[in-house]
Amino acid sequence: MEWLNLIEFWHWLIAAVVMIILEMVIPAAYFLWMGISAFIVGLLLFAIPAIPLLIQIIIFCTLSVVTLYLYKRHKKLNPTEKDEPNLNRRGEQYVGRIFTLEEPIVNGVGKVKVDDSTWKVMGVDMPAGTKVRVLSVDGTILNVEGETIFSGE
Repeated sequence: MEWLNLIEFWHWLIAAVVMIILEMVIPAAYFLWMGISAFIVGLLLFAIPAIPLLIQIIIFCTLSVVTLYLYKRHKKLNPTEKDEPNLNRRGEQYVGRIFTLEEPIVNGVGKVKVDDSTWKVMGVDMPAGTKVRVLSVDGTILNVEGETIFSGE
């Protein structure tokens, strides 16, 4: 138990550096806050060298939990804005756009050509060549309405 008294401020600073390096290697936003907490405990121990190890560990754990909670709360209240919010949801990029039916909608199912691909569409029966507007997306199926519905635009 003699080794318990051998922990000095620089041990915490080394632990902080190791945790921050771990955060750079394995980005998870956990090690960063633990590293910051270890750094604060190291500074505190530098200022007050007589802090018992158990108190140091309690301060470290408390700071780690509090800083992680504050970070998660901040991320939830301030989500990252993306310049391409539909990047991995390709179909959602087409909502509101108007396309021409490549194949007629028969029994509620047809096809449109969108850029370089063909998409399955669902809607009321319409002949090929009809202009349709995409209302929503359900997986890889575009839900559409015919031109007579929005011809006033």
